[in-house]
Amino acid sequence: MKSLKIYNYFFVTNRSHNTLQSYHYYITMSRRPVNPARRFADGGSIPFVGSVQSKTRSSPFLSIGLLVVGAILLIGYLHYGSGGSTTVKEALSKVEGGSSCTLEVQRALPVLKKAYGDSMHKVLHVGPDTCSVVSKLLKEDDTQAWGVEPYDLDDADAGCKSLVQKGIVRVADIKFPLPYRAKSFSLVIVSDALDYLSPRYLNRTLPELARVSSDGVIIFSGYLGQQRAKVTELSKFGRPAKYRSSTWWIRYFVETKLEENEAAANKFEQASTKRSYKPACQVFHLRSLH
Repeated sequence: MKSLKIYNYFFVTNRSHNTLQSYHYYITMSRRPVNPARRFADGGSIPFVGSVQSKTRSSPFLSIGLLVVGAILLIGYLHYGSGGSTTVKEALSKVEGGSSCTLEVQRALPVLKKAYGDSMHKVLHVGPDTCSVVSKLLKEDDTQAWGVEPYDLDDADAGCKSLVQKGIVRVADIKFPLPYRAKSFSLVIVSDALDYLSPRYLNRTLPELARVSSDGVIIFSGYLGQQRAKVTELSKFGRPAKYRSSTWWIRYFVETKLEENEAAANKFEQASTKRSYKPACQVFHLRSLH
């Protein structure tokens, strides 16, 4: 018996244990070898051989079918693993290995709620694709949310444009003072924005984020050595991301007299352990300016 084996692997992260599992799909098609000496006197064809040849010719379609099923399973996993709806942009980012801390904020929301409690009732998110974070926050009970988009919104969808029209999301250059009064929000969450600022502008932006918050600032920053912005994104961000080590950030906080919120950091770590959550980005918890 000859076997035609088609293997297809899908790697899925188990949400409970963060372990890598492999789902192995195996299809075997077999055919009986034809004896050349065996002939029909009337020259007729052999039905069995004809059916096998048909199956053999259809094998490319089976491969395509498996790929389609795999894509469906992958998208289903992304939807399930994120705890909510998954956009095409999120799926492509994960498939391509992109490192988006804005997506990480959405994954971390249950942990943040556990760590900050009532402080999550009035939140400002600052960073690219802020509409996705704000939309998710607004679905939470007893939570108000606003957003600042540091870059253009040319490719915004209808939902995002609606948030802009309502004044919930604003497009603003974070290198300059934010258009909000002191302590306008309980928490400020910033992601994927500070990595594109030089220290000169960080000196302006971080104190400003601390000024408009009352209970703290949460920073989601990429790890040193993570994937940089793609060439097509440079026109949007203006410069490639400059990811910094945790040592650099801590030294910077000390130099600029920004205090770490140790109580919140400990609660976040405890909640992360209970939920088996491992951040894909660095997370820093700072106190507000009083």
